[in-house]
Amino acid sequence: MSEVTELEKLIEERLRGRVPAKIVEDAKNVLKKYTLTREELEKILEMIVEEYENNIIDPGEPVGTVAAQSIGEPSTQMTLRTFHYAGVRELNVTLGLPRLIELVDARKTPSTPLMYVYLDEEHKYDREKAAAIAREIELTRIENVTLRVDVDIFNNAVIIELDPEMLADKGLTIEDVKKVLEKLRTKKARVVISERNPNEIVIQFEEGIDPSKIEKLRDRILKMKIKGIKGINKVIIQRRGDEYVLVCEGSNLAEVMKVKGVDYRKVRTNNIKEVEEVLGIEAARALLIEEIMSVLEEQGLDVDIRHVMLVADMMTRTGTVKQIGRHGVAGEKPSVLARAAFEVTVKQLVDAASRGEVDELQGVAESVIVGGYIPVGTGRIKLVYNPYLKESSFQ
Repeated sequence: MSEVTELEKLIEERLRGRVPAKIVEDAKNVLKKYTLTREELEKILEMIVEEYENNIIDPGEPVGTVAAQSIGEPSTQMTLRTFHYAGVRELNVTLGLPRLIELVDARKTPSTPLMYVYLDEEHKYDREKAAAIAREIELTRIENVTLRVDVDIFNNAVIIELDPEMLADKGLTIEDVKKVLEKLRTKKARVVISERNPNEIVIQFEEGIDPSKIEKLRDRILKMKIKGIKGINKVIIQRRGDEYVLVCEGSNLAEVMKVKGVDYRKVRTNNIKEVEEVLGIEAARALLIEEIMSVLEEQGLDVDIRHVMLVADMMTRTGTVKQIGRHGVAGEKPSVLARAAFEVTVKQLVDAASRGEVDELQGVAESVIVGGYIPVGTGRIKLVYNPYLKESSFQ
């Protein structure tokens, strides 16, 4: 299949008349970039035809209305609760209607962001190795390993007593905490381990510092990061089959994928916008479909995936994930009346009038508003009958 002419001839032969002309031209432009055998090319062309035929709908079929009804009606049966996560007391996950609204609104961050981190062959069968990666991922601040904090105003010092058990659990030592505190960006401060208590660290500030500033510095000190990834607040190790999986409260896809021991190809997050930024629009579309279907199925609702795919296609067709509402899909309709029928009616009409917009009345909403025929089904057919025309003229 080295010659382009032969390739084009085969594409024409297999596709012309079976799919639209644009798909034929796109196939030529894309497939000529690759070195393919005849067998491989024929298989690809058959897949193109099959994919196209599986997506054909009857002319005039109101797919949008059917999708809206098919998703909207069962959604009225959804619950409004936030559920505990799969028997794990520490984690909650938003399900039901709140999660569905979150998805179609394309929220920048979900109310309960979660990540499922799968490990590579070396780490996934050993709990200790999995725990080591969990410690590396989980964000640990000084407040997470602190038992008590005192502010000694007379001596211009902050005294932190660390919790030995928490330090051991996070895989840290007092020296690790001391090194972090030494990076404190403020007026000269001396960090020392207390002589009377080996679990105490004293931060001694220079004389003359305002006591009120020490109180503010106390809060800043407690928020200082010791280790971990920003956004990952808690990591729980779960056994699934014969392997260990990390379930993370919070999400930071780009950073977690870089961690050694993590199988970056299987890392999952429920944050659609983050997937779009890191993996692209196709991955975001796939996750959107999966998340919506997961919410519906969890509630025991039977909705055909093709309705959900249509919603996801509308949300992602411009190359970015856009919400269904007035700031996204509905707000970008070409029809003035359709936009006005959705929300903020007066503003839409005033803005359209100031720009001199024309409504062609091609859609459903605007046709209903003006009392015209809806351009779906038999409404798409325009038949003109001339009673004075002789019968022989129709033949």
